[in-house]
Amino acid sequence: MAGYLQVLRANRNYRRLWYGQVVSQIGDWLDSVALFTLTLNLTGSGQAVGLLFLAEFLPGAVVGPFAGVIIDRLPRKLVLIASDLGRALVVLLLLLVHGPADLWLLYLAVVAKVSLTAFFEPARSAILPALCSREELVAANAISGATWSAMLALGAALGGIVAGTLGVRTAFLLDAASFLLSAALIATVRVPRRRAADRSGEPERPAPYPRASAQGALSALREGLHYVLTRHEIGWLTFSKAIWSLGGGVLLLLTLYGREIAPLGRDGAISIGLLYAARGVGTGIGPLLALRLGGSGQRFLRRSVAVAFFISAAGYLALSFVTTLPLAALCVLVAHIGGSIQWVFSTTLLQARAPDHMLGRIFATEYAALTLTTALSAYLTGVARDAGATPAALAVALGGIFAASGVVMLATLWPEPVLAEMGDRGA
Repeated sequence: MAGYLQVLRANRNYRRLWYGQVVSQIGDWLDSVALFTLTLNLTGSGQAVGLLFLAEFLPGAVVGPFAGVIIDRLPRKLVLIASDLGRALVVLLLLLVHGPADLWLLYLAVVAKVSLTAFFEPARSAILPALCSREELVAANAISGATWSAMLALGAALGGIVAGTLGVRTAFLLDAASFLLSAALIATVRVPRRRAADRSGEPERPAPYPRASAQGALSALREGLHYVLTRHEIGWLTFSKAIWSLGGGVLLLLTLYGREIAPLGRDGAISIGLLYAARGVGTGIGPLLALRLGGSGQRFLRRSVAVAFFISAAGYLALSFVTTLPLAALCVLVAHIGGSIQWVFSTTLLQARAPDHMLGRIFATEYAALTLTTALSAYLTGVARDAGATPAALAVALGGIFAASGVVMLATLWPEPVLAEMGDRGA
């Protein structure tokens, strides 16, 4: 496996894409803490925050599958730049939210932003195999995952400080600026049209991007879904993030712990930021620790995806017993060591095993499924909170969901998939 620093030094195009990720994601987390804080200030309702999570995740489930068709038809670099520019404009709408009567505009802006993200994130995952060799893929995904985590840690901490001192509108302005800078950096990336040798073992389509039409788009969408659903291991890996996201209510849980258990700053904004920062630290070190222990072989990666669910379960079950901010942060850190292992390793396996002309639709399907389950989990967690469930009880319930999901994934991914692998490779 190529060393992390070596990949960044030697691969100029990946490095430029990574620069764009750094600046846009730090702005995103500044924005997220500000949104949580603003929504609670305007409503004081856990259900309203649950609706915010619906607005943040549900549109991806609707837009995602169609976004995958576009990602596989258009140059992926163009999709990335257009998504960044659109999100910069949408974030500025949040500056017009001043009171409870403007809450509809907040939700509308979030829906529009997330719809554009449904193009950006699958395109970024799909473009990596064109920028990196097979030997670089695990390292590149680990770097991307660690960067997401570091920006979560830094952005969430800064977001809490900015929202708690300078106000939420400053955070929105910084987020818009980060998208513009990301677009400028990605514009400097040079992307090969297609790699000559496809790493999946299946025949690659060398044809130019096909002409768009409604019938052609639906046909391409059906083709992508059929590929995912008829390849055993590809299917489970594609939906593994969605299965983990059945416990996605933890995103609301961190807000509740920060606001109600050990609040710091205005409306607990600093505590919320610190808990999200702990989440970021955990997701940053998880894949690096796992790769150090077990290497980068596909058998180890596949089994680690299943084991990671139990790590998340342990962290959130432990969270139910603590009442201080430092211990809560430690539990969150442990839980998201598991979450990041599942995320990075499933992404790497899909990039290594699926043909390039399918990657956009595969990652868009993955994104749609995970955003749907995250939205529903977060909303139901908000409803349960308004019905009287304590943060500790919610932590037990969500930890139990991770454990039950882990049992299913372990039974699926632990055995050697001899026949499934033959089918996945088109043998």
